[in-house]
Amino acid sequence: MGLKLALAIGLAAALCSAAVAQNAPSWPQPDTANLPAGPFKDTVLYGQKLFTETYALVGPEVANTAMHFSGNNLSCQSCHLNEGTQQFGLPLIGVYGLFPMYIARENEVRTLEERINGCFERSMNGKALPLDSKEMKALIAYMQFLSTGIAVGTAPNGRGTPALPLMTRAADPKHGAAVYAQTCAACHQADGQGARNGAKGDAKGYRYPPLWGPDSFNDGAGMHRLMAAANFIHANMPFGTTYKSPILSNEDAWDVAAYINSQPRPKRAHLERDYPDRSRKPVDAPFLPFADNFPLAQHQYGPFQPIIDAQKTR
Repeated sequence: MGLKLALAIGLAAALCSAAVAQNAPSWPQPDTANLPAGPFKDTVLYGQKLFTETYALVGPEVANTAMHFSGNNLSCQSCHLNEGTQQFGLPLIGVYGLFPMYIARENEVRTLEERINGCFERSMNGKALPLDSKEMKALIAYMQFLSTGIAVGTAPNGRGTPALPLMTRAADPKHGAAVYAQTCAACHQADGQGARNGAKGDAKGYRYPPLWGPDSFNDGAGMHRLMAAANFIHANMPFGTTYKSPILSNEDAWDVAAYINSQPRPKRAHLERDYPDRSRKPVDAPFLPFADNFPLAQHQYGPFQPIIDAQKTR
């Protein structure tokens, strides 16, 4: 009798799990082709083009100098992969309904427009778009479209990137250089300057973006933080990798991220003003000042667990 009861319970649990899996929402697949013709679709499509071909519309090589809002020839999808739709590839699906949001870097609640301009000033090493500009409205419309059907205030499973386990040692840029040469240089080139779609000056951007140097993100960008870079690389690189089947080991991802972020890149002025509430500053923010006495090198490369543990005791 006990065996029959156990089998029945096990079968019921299995059927319940199968039903939950069957009813679990799949990752959204937004398609602009499904939008009805009209001004909204036109605006969304312009936002999509701005997102995927940023360099061609507001980059530093476009003919109209008044449109030089991006300071490099990257595109938004250099970081937010596959038009901002790739699961765990820093997607923007669901982002629209999360704003306004508290941002520790400014220690204030910020709008989505302000967050976009943060990317323009840091990841794109440029300047803010006017809030009432056609371009800002188009980017907002595109992000709203990407979040269609997602409840306000919710983030679907697949936002951001999966967090890697912390290492007990510091990340090693020297070993990261060997990983880079073996795994990354074929696309991003041995000098890290990327592979262009055309020639310098033609506003055609990159097939594979530069990871450092004058045409890359500046040192105030989120990707210049080691945790953010390592998590992104592990889940998405080399190109074509997915979080389900990473190519790099955890330690290789940490080390190659350290190598990339040890290379020269544009400087953002007044980084010391970021995170005015020092208690909210991420442990891997690679610039002074901090609310603790750990050395700058440890904030740059780890190990991070001792810093995290010390914060818990404050």
